Amino acid sequence: MNLHNIGVIGAGTMGNGIAQICAVAGINVTLLDISAGALEKALATVSKNLDRQVSKGILSEPQKHTALGNIHTSTDYASLANAQWVIEAATENLELKRRVLQQIAANVSEQCVIASNTSSLSITELAAGVNAPERFIGLHFFNPVPVMGLIEVIRGLQTSDTTHAQAIELAQYLGKTAITAGNRPGFVVNRILVPMINEAILVLQEGLASAEDIDAGMSLGCNQPIGPLALADLIGLDTLLAILEAFYEGFQDSKYRSAPLLREMVAAGYLGRKTGRGFHTYG
Repeated sequence: MNLHNIGVIGAGTMGNGIAQICAVAGINVTLLDISAGALEKALATVSKNLDRQVSKGILSEPQKHTALGNIHTSTDYASLANAQWVIEAATENLELKRRVLQQIAANVSEQCVIASNTSSLSITELAAGVNAPERFIGLHFFNPVPVMGLIEVIRGLQTSDTTHAQAIELAQYLGKTAITAGNRPGFVVNRILVPMINEAILVLQEGLASAEDIDAGMSLGCNQPIGPLALADLIGLDTLLAILEAFYEGFQDSKYRSAPLLREMVAAGYLGRKTGRGFHTYG
């Protein structure tokens, strides 16, 4: 794949993970965020993750330094001028993503492919704000990006066959397996997974079992590597709530109504691992 320059928008958990795997694959990455502090934190996270891969023998020390050297940070959208691909990884908010995508489209070449790392929002709707929407596609990476082997590739109504084929090729180049999903809320994986997590929260809310027992039951009884409540904490309860609300709005079906306990925990600021407290407590 003749790919040399890629832009990643958003230096949070997903963005820095996407930047890391692109850099390890030998691609020059422009990691863009509005905050210099967020960019510094992202680089520190990537360095720590690469150190972990070195300790496990996945990478050598020289490969780590090469990968870090492939990541360049910026707060200016003009730095995307030479990007062949740009992946938007902003917070899961429709209006925010629209604003970001409009700024990307205004600063990249006509040949640049633009993708959104969304877990629930409509690719067709997001593409409506991008000139030449045939070059727009959804790429749903999974957390943690360097570890998880899947990318969901989501076509909007306007996405061209060429863009779709390039997305599949990109996934393979990054060492991931791609599956293609239609443009419906949640696509494939989250359409199945998120209602299951919501049901686990309802079981906890009813006092049927403790958080520890629910997670142990699903891990040991269903061979899941992590229980649903621990997974909710990893995803972020605010993100989980946003996905459920997108489902509820998109399908107009009460089965996607979020558990009251989930809404209450988000209101309290108990968002999971990133705040140190969710359904479990973290040091």
